[in-house]
Amino acid sequence: MSRVVSSKHRNNLIIHLVLIAGAAVMVLPFLWMILTSLKTTTEATQIPITIFPAEPSFRGYVDALRQSAFLHYYANTLMAAFMKTLFPVVFSAMAAFAFARIRFPGRGLCFFLIISVMMIPNPVFYTPQYLMMSKLGLVNTTTALWITSLVSPFATFLLRQFFLGISKELEEAAVLDGCNPFQIFRYIMLPLVKSALVAVVIIQLLWSWNELQWPLIINSSPEKLTLSAGLATLVSMFGTDYPVLMAGAFMAVVPMLILFFIFQRRFIEGVAFSASKG
Repeated sequence: MSRVVSSKHRNNLIIHLVLIAGAAVMVLPFLWMILTSLKTTTEATQIPITIFPAEPSFRGYVDALRQSAFLHYYANTLMAAFMKTLFPVVFSAMAAFAFARIRFPGRGLCFFLIISVMMIPNPVFYTPQYLMMSKLGLVNTTTALWITSLVSPFATFLLRQFFLGISKELEEAAVLDGCNPFQIFRYIMLPLVKSALVAVVIIQLLWSWNELQWPLIINSSPEKLTLSAGLATLVSMFGTDYPVLMAGAFMAVVPMLILFFIFQRRFIEGVAFSASKG
């Protein structure tokens, strides 16, 4: 018995060491970014490398805000992230409910096509999307940042898994009370999938907040870029001024970190439940 317990403790120790190592790999770059943002340009590029700044300075933050269109990047990103979260969540929730609860001809084929879109890399769609935006006269506008992302196949799939896990007796009772499908969706189903909705909102926000390629493709004006695209321009604008670049990166990351820490419990619940229903 003692050998079994000892073996179990050893396995747990190994697992925890692996998890700690994995966490360190993910956290250390973030800490390095913060420390570099507080260094001078000389300290950030000198050899041998120094870990901590000799005299912490906020010059990088001041220069990032003063010498670039950083506030424009923030405004554009907030607007694009809001629109690319609101519409996909609303439309995907309705589509997911239909695929989970309403029987109609071609339901399986339609859902298969939606899932198939998830297998195609996003850059494949950039050329036709750009041509569409050009025809509509939306190139180099903030509208083009979000109008191509009104529906999310991933959000549809995730929410469908939740709707499938809800007891049909609730729906049948609502029908007996005279509820139509939209009322069932609005007043019965949505309140029961709050964790899934929070997970979808966070995922959509992260994707839109960190998107780089599409903003660079559709916009050429610095005032129309998002944070990720704007940070890419800091390299050419400031050369090797890494404190400025790291300061900008830190200011771009902070809002999403705060959001995740606030809603992390519901986010984990949502992802875990959908996986168990997969």
